Amino acid sequence: MKKLYKLILKSFLGSFVFTFFIVIFVLLMQFLWVYVDDLVGKGLSFKIIMELFFHASITFVPMALPLAILLASIMSFGDLGEHYELVAMKASGISIWKAMKPIFVFSVMLSGLAFIFSNSINPVAMLKFKTLLFDVRKQKLAFDLKEGVFYKDIDNYVIYVDKKGKDGSTIYGVKIYDHTASEGNSKIMVADSGMMSLSPNQRTIVFTLYNGHNYTEDNSDKQTFKFNRPFERMSFREEQIKFSLASFDLTRSNEEIYKSYQAMMNIHQLSTALDSLERKYVEKQENFSQSFQKRLSNYESGKTSPLTSNLSPLTSHLQWPLLEHLDPEARNAVLDVAVGISRNAKDNVSFNKQDLGAQDLNIKKHKKEWHKKFTLSFACLIFFFIGAPLGTIIRKGGLGLPVVISVLFFVIYHIISTVAERMAEFGDLNMFFGVWISSLVFFPVGLFLTFKATTDSSLLDADSWKKLFHNLFHRKKTAS
Repeated sequence: MKKLYKLILKSFLGSFVFTFFIVIFVLLMQFLWVYVDDLVGKGLSFKIIMELFFHASITFVPMALPLAILLASIMSFGDLGEHYELVAMKASGISIWKAMKPIFVFSVMLSGLAFIFSNSINPVAMLKFKTLLFDVRKQKLAFDLKEGVFYKDIDNYVIYVDKKGKDGSTIYGVKIYDHTASEGNSKIMVADSGMMSLSPNQRTIVFTLYNGHNYTEDNSDKQTFKFNRPFERMSFREEQIKFSLASFDLTRSNEEIYKSYQAMMNIHQLSTALDSLERKYVEKQENFSQSFQKRLSNYESGKTSPLTSNLSPLTSHLQWPLLEHLDPEARNAVLDVAVGISRNAKDNVSFNKQDLGAQDLNIKKHKKEWHKKFTLSFACLIFFFIGAPLGTIIRKGGLGLPVVISVLFFVIYHIISTVAERMAEFGDLNMFFGVWISSLVFFPVGLFLTFKATTDSSLLDADSWKKLFHNLFHRKKTAS
């Protein structure tokens, strides 16, 4: 049995490692496709790109791990069935369940590791990934001066060139607007031509300009400037101006800013945050209810309100029918006050409703993340119970039919999970069922397939289905 277990486990582990990294690679390519516009042309170093890809790959593990187990299970048992090794096992008195035992033990161990990963490693990776992605997306594009376009990415300067030479360094018709003094276009440099070059440390770009003029408006005297607008012009044959490229460096944000997001927390932090959020939510509801009732009682008695202060001397004259005994001016005053009170009450209710709704949504998101710490572990077991029996039933190894079936099952699982979680966030479904419904749906499917595999069912045998339909239609014809 030990040799058999080693054979099965070796077949499974090879397929598992291969498919796991393939899925991570596919998800990484999808990420690159979505954010390619935010990465290209910004002069990011190789280290920054590799760091971003590494943290992104770690965050993809919760999606890749169950799919890898499903696909590897189908491939390994399908390969055993295709080469009649399962038939030999059955002939030797070894049941399918015994053959599945080593992979089942491995899946249980992997589920435990998946929980540790989901609770301890994934929040840290998510924090670093989201922080770095935010920094990269706000990063300026690398210096790229184009013809006929005002370039504004260098701080306090605007640069314009009519034409660039074929070498990419020679420029013609140069205009440089200096805004360092924050006085508009008071300093302008114009040149017929010039050369662009980087400093040896590549921290500064140097413009060497030829045959030009410097125009400077003298606005030190505000009174004189309004009428005379004096300026000075200085001509030059050659002049250099340097621009710092420090603003193009990637600025790393402080990770402490994003630690309060629910996806960056472990179970203990989520439980603590949930307790605090729910307590504040209840206090907010109670305070609003008490203040609103108190305000209504004050309105009814005509007390303590700038709107009702003018109403109190008029309330003694209110008789049924209302306002009929008041003169038009007093009646209009009462109506204006009533409208103002109603509008204030409505605005107060709308604001508190919106505030409480935002707090409730935040609480639901924390609950969702708390439950999702456990769903990854359970999903690994579920997909084992689906994949291993399917492999014995379809008896096909390789990357053909197993890939199609695996992707089909996983897409259905992912769609159910995503839709149910969104419904739970908006209050249309209980949060527990919203997060766990995909697992609750697929768990019976796994048990059913395991039962069919252990009882030698021909569930996916085309000849069996043809025979079934033939017998069914034959009985109908006989009965008619």
